[in-house]
Parts: sequence; C-alpha cells; structure tokens
Amino acid sequence: MVLSRLLVRGILASQAPRGTRKADILVNPLDGGKPRLIQVKTTSAEKGALGWKMKDEHMTDISSDLLYCFVDFRSSPERVFVIPAKKVAEVLVAVDKAWMKKPKKDGTKRDKNMWRMIKPQFIVKTELTPPGWMDKYLENWSQLNSASR
Repeated sequence: MVLSRLLVRGILASQAPRGTRKADILVNPLDGGKPRLIQVKTTSAEKGALGWKMKDEHMTDISSDLLYCFVDFRSSPERVFVIPAKKVAEVLVAVDKAWMKKPKKDGTKRDKNMWRMIKPQFIVKTELTPPGWMDKYLENWSQLNSASR
C-alpha cells in the first residue's frame, strides 16, 4: 500500500530485496536527489490503543536517509504517518525514560524490556509527544523531497 501511494505521487520507488535489514522500500528521486529508505510498520489490531511495535534498535537509528511509514489499517481509508527515523528515535527514548521513572502500581521499579511502541497518544507525558503529535506526519510525503529534516 505504501509503495502504491509513492508511485501515484510520481515518486520512483521499489520494494527492497527480501532480507534487506533496514528497509522495505527504496526511493530514488528522479531529480538526482539523495536516495531514501522506508521501513513500513503496520497495525490492524481492533482492540486496545493504536500503536506500532518497535525494538530497542529503533531508539538509536537516527539515519537521515530513513523514514518510517506507520500504517493504520483500522481506519477507513487507511492512514499512513510518515516520520523520520531521528524523530522516532527521539520519541522512543523520551517515552522510555518517562515510563521507567514511573513506578509500578505496587511502588516498585520497572524492569527494562526490549519492546517499545510508537503511539499517537502515550500514557506518560513528554514534551515530544503532546496530544496530536503525530498529526503533522499524516500522509506527509513531502519529506521525501527534503534533503534534511
């Protein structure tokens, strides 16, 4: 679906070869601009809050050539949030830090785990994630034209 949205916009893109570690889609600008990588994350879970599973490794990948496309199949029509890797890493770090500071219900410290989530709304509050923080990334394909973010 993400690939088709790119092609409809006249953006030259192709599926990355199977097994490519960092990207699902390769973008090559026709104007000779910088090639870009896109990693697609999807969610279709009908129960619970909207969110996409991430790993520890996403907290440190700030590659300027990498964008994440978070696809929400729960909405109709489907929505795609296009977010630079650096922003994703910053949000994951900030939310993890805030979450680890918050004690469990029984007052004990939280244990580290390897799973993270990107969500439009988090339980813990951070400066980077005010209500609606993801809205500016909704269908924001223009970032593929930007040399820097």
